[in-house]
Amino acid sequence: MSKNISELSGRKGLEKNLFEELGIQAKSTGTPSANSIENLAEEFLIGKANVYGTTSFYDFLRPENQGKKAYVCNGTACLTSGSQGKIKEKLLQNFQANEIGEMCCLGRCHENSAFHIDGHNYSGDAIEHIDEIKNKAFPFQEKYHVGSFGPQILTKDFGNVDSYYELWKKALNQTPEELLEQLKISGLRGRGGAGFPIGFKLESAKNTIGSTKFIVCNADEGDPGAYSDRYLLENQIHLVLLGMMIGGYIMGANYGVLYIRGEYPESIKIANDAIVEIREKGFIGNSIFGSNFSFDFKVIAAQGAYICGEETALLSSIEGQRPEVRVRPPYPTQQGLFNKPTVVNNVETLANIPFVIENGGAAFAAIGKGKSSGTKLVSLDGYFNRPGIYEVAMGTPLKTVIEELGQGFKAPVKAMHIGGPLGGLVPVSKINDLSIDFETFASEKFLLGHASVVCLPQDFPIIDYIEHLFQFTAHESCGKCFPCRLGSTRGYELIAGAKNSDAKIDTELFDDLITTMEIGSLCALGGGLPLPIRNSLHYFKEELAPYFQA
Repeated sequence: MSKNISELSGRKGLEKNLFEELGIQAKSTGTPSANSIENLAEEFLIGKANVYGTTSFYDFLRPENQGKKAYVCNGTACLTSGSQGKIKEKLLQNFQANEIGEMCCLGRCHENSAFHIDGHNYSGDAIEHIDEIKNKAFPFQEKYHVGSFGPQILTKDFGNVDSYYELWKKALNQTPEELLEQLKISGLRGRGGAGFPIGFKLESAKNTIGSTKFIVCNADEGDPGAYSDRYLLENQIHLVLLGMMIGGYIMGANYGVLYIRGEYPESIKIANDAIVEIREKGFIGNSIFGSNFSFDFKVIAAQGAYICGEETALLSSIEGQRPEVRVRPPYPTQQGLFNKPTVVNNVETLANIPFVIENGGAAFAAIGKGKSSGTKLVSLDGYFNRPGIYEVAMGTPLKTVIEELGQGFKAPVKAMHIGGPLGGLVPVSKINDLSIDFETFASEKFLLGHASVVCLPQDFPIIDYIEHLFQFTAHESCGKCFPCRLGSTRGYELIAGAKNSDAKIDTELFDDLITTMEIGSLCALGGGLPLPIRNSLHYFKEELAPYFQA
């Protein structure tokens, strides 16, 4: 990360953003032209090599994306469902091979068979209507169940927009200190995986001197199997927006940025439409309700890079730099977007803030279990009899989620990958030992993370799954640190070699490899991958024995 480039990129503020401009230039052909890269470099006073380095990183900007017309989802849930071979075959009947790319993941994990054409996502049996889709005559709407177990905070209908934003008036009549105290009392922790208290972040940014500050919504929900953030963006967007507005008021930020995955085109449109609506109603803008507080939003569409789910890589991305993980300190709350104090939180975390402010921190803290207060959204994939999004009180038994909410598995399953690709691989034998909270998962050497559930059917080889995880990490690594960049590639090579020849993996060497990744990587991508690998080696030792030295 270059602090100089951060400053240069920030000269134009959020109105004209370098990263966004690259996306605009790529829209017609799939990649920016050499001439447009040169012009943008000159306009932003940034070297051509830097701008090209950024362009070549992202799936939807790099030159290889030129001419793509359709994309197949290569996410984990689609992989384990076995649906994507048929999708690719059908698309090849309608497009040239070089016109078909891949996206990961489209968030259609509840029914799989996912693909993307002309700015829209499709899944389920939509591929059977490919001719209508190409002719823009297929009004396909996805369907998934939404349910709850316990109090409803995030799945409850927020009602009329005008009446809902009365809470915003109430918040502005309180001091930032009063609101911050309620968030501290609530114990609200980050729902993106790390579980970091949001009150601490907001207080740190609030106490950092700066005339310009930002609050950023990390909506780059890249964990295959997770679509809870997409649910909130598309069905409960005003919870997210109001949460950002209140958070911005507490920390003294006048700008809110929603960084939304390019793989979620519907989410981007809905967020933009909602922002226009509340701006027209006077809920955002200058001197809101006659107060001395001003606030407005900017939606930025990401361009296909899993690493941007890491908060510092996300900030570098917005600045138009390669999304490499930053070394901390300084922390984003001290020096973040354009070198200004910045708070980054994921969608679900921010969507909880209005409930806390309306009902008080104690009411939120009373829900849940121990240090895991409130509720958690859980995403269930297509292997459940009733897949969908479920809101459960923290501490709800995993067995309840699987058997009562998801109504059990529709086919024999041997393991569940919970919490994204860096989460734990949970064998079905452990279902009775876990509940939906941070502490229980950690004590059993798993990770709750996003609380997404991807099922591995009984006949899916664990060795293939490990290979997939290493390959995924190698592709998505930002490349800044050696343990992640090299370790993921070497891990993939070891697994592939053992699968495709008589070679066996040296157990001690393999353990050294994943340990180096675990303790030496700069962020959770390389550092988190060893968790599901270790789970696999522990719980499926017998199945993996033929590939490892005794």
